[in-house]
Formats: sequence, structure tokens, C-alpha cells
Amino acid sequence: MSDMTNQMAPMAQARGHVQPKAEFYAYFALIFAATLPLACLTWALTAGRQMRLPQKGPIARAWSQARIITPMIFSA
Repeated sequence: MSDMTNQMAPMAQARGHVQPKAEFYAYFALIFAATLPLACLTWALTAGRQMRLPQKGPIARAWSQARIITPMIFSA
């Protein structure tokens, strides 16, 4: 009987990290575009209520929301 565990290890490591594909970037762009208006609105409301600018701008907020939501779609 031969030991197959050593031969399978490189394949398991190769599957661990996959480069994002064009489909991922397309979904990311759509989600970013969809969250940008809401992020601008919440940023403006926060700035108006607190009378100071929030730490994260509207683009940074939309970008982080898209970074959270897009992988959730692909993991489902």
C-alpha cells in the first residue's frame, strides 16, 4: 500500500487561496455602486448631527460594505 498523504498535500494548499475572478469584481462594483448613495446619506446625516466630519468618508464606508457583502454572496 502506498502513502498518498504526501502527494495530496500540495493540492490541498493550492486550493486554499484562489485569485478573485472577473465575476467577483463585477459583483463588487455593483454592490459598491448600490451602497455608495446610502453611505453618502448616512455620512451627511452623521456630519449634520455631530457637527463634525466622521472619520470614514462615504467612499470608504461603501468600499468596506462591499468588501463585506461580496464574499458573503460567493460563500453561499
